[in-house]
Amino acid sequence: MKPIQFTSLVILCCLGHWCVAQEAAIDFSQPGFSKVAPEKGPSVPIEGGFMVPYTVTVPGSEVTFEMIPIPGGEFMMGSPENEKDRRKDEGPQVKIAVAPFWMGKHEVTWAEYNIYWNLKKPFRDFKRKELRLVTDQTKVDAVTVPSKLYDAETTYDAGDADDEPAASMTQFAAKQYTKFLSLLVDDFYRLPTEAEWEYACRAGTKTRFYFGDDPKEIDKHAWHYDNADEYRNSVGQKLPNPFGLYDMYGNVSEWVLDQYSEEAYQRLQGKTSTTDEAYLKPTSLYPRVCRGGSYQLEIEDCRSAARQPSTIKWKEGDPQDPHSPWWLASTELDSPCFGIGFRLLRPLDVPKSREAKETFWSADIEEINEAAEDRVLIGRGTIGLVDENLLEAIQGLDK
Repeated sequence: MKPIQFTSLVILCCLGHWCVAQEAAIDFSQPGFSKVAPEKGPSVPIEGGFMVPYTVTVPGSEVTFEMIPIPGGEFMMGSPENEKDRRKDEGPQVKIAVAPFWMGKHEVTWAEYNIYWNLKKPFRDFKRKELRLVTDQTKVDAVTVPSKLYDAETTYDAGDADDEPAASMTQFAAKQYTKFLSLLVDDFYRLPTEAEWEYACRAGTKTRFYFGDDPKEIDKHAWHYDNADEYRNSVGQKLPNPFGLYDMYGNVSEWVLDQYSEEAYQRLQGKTSTTDEAYLKPTSLYPRVCRGGSYQLEIEDCRSAARQPSTIKWKEGDPQDPHSPWWLASTELDSPCFGIGFRLLRPLDVPKSREAKETFWSADIEEINEAAEDRVLIGRGTIGLVDENLLEAIQGLDK
């Protein structure tokens, strides 16, 4: 399926919830902007130019990731009452207005995630040498880095190649990765909300799947239980959706920011809501929402509207108390936790304050903070400062 050229779409440029962002001057030297329309590929018109695809090389590495522009618009979130396989938690359908953003072309891979995870030793070395210390004043620029996997063999059993999606991290660990990346490259990345994810997945379609209603077509688009042979696979091998996003129905399911509630959509009935209004901010550790199919899930779980709630069983294989705030662990090899990953989002309208950005990156309940602090104190995780000078400072440790 050829990705849609966004310039041919009807873009809702006059929705008040995002036009305000256009009043501020855009720095067209930043990644993802162009003053002229590209000759080919997707683009989204904005005041003074266009949002375009871009590629980032993670500083200090040869690892890259690609971001795709997604146009703003409105859509009906959830499943219509007559849709086959519809579940109670997918309705009632509600109208959502979505502001433009960029989304990761692929799920975050092990190559990307390991750059963050490999900060364990440098952060400990900084502390030992009393360099780049985390204090009350500098803590805002600190991230926690996951401990070793309790049972790496189990996690990696389904695949750990550089170009395969990273998996089995908690939502908190995924959020900390987005903070690490944002501070390292001086930009703003986060997880999508549930509404943003479904909008990007549907890509303007209203059918069960973005390719239509016939599940027999799914093998061309996704790795799922019947074709993955119990393995995660290299990203980008299947066909993309009309926006140019790959693996939205599996390889792995993907964390979004929301708390899960079976009645989440009922509060949005009878009006058009922004994605901010639709976002259900977490107030408890369980359940939270994962979207998209995975190599472990059946085809009916791969539909655009399908939702997956997290559960404490995803950590039942962790013998430590408190359980790791960074890793999921199960005693069952077929546990959904090994098929959970995430995808990046960069909004066009970036939060103005650092405090607002932090709400997308940090623990949202004290239970998670306490678990992370406890693990760091006993050496089962690390904490350190991240900025544009981090990699240079790491190189200086060997001098």
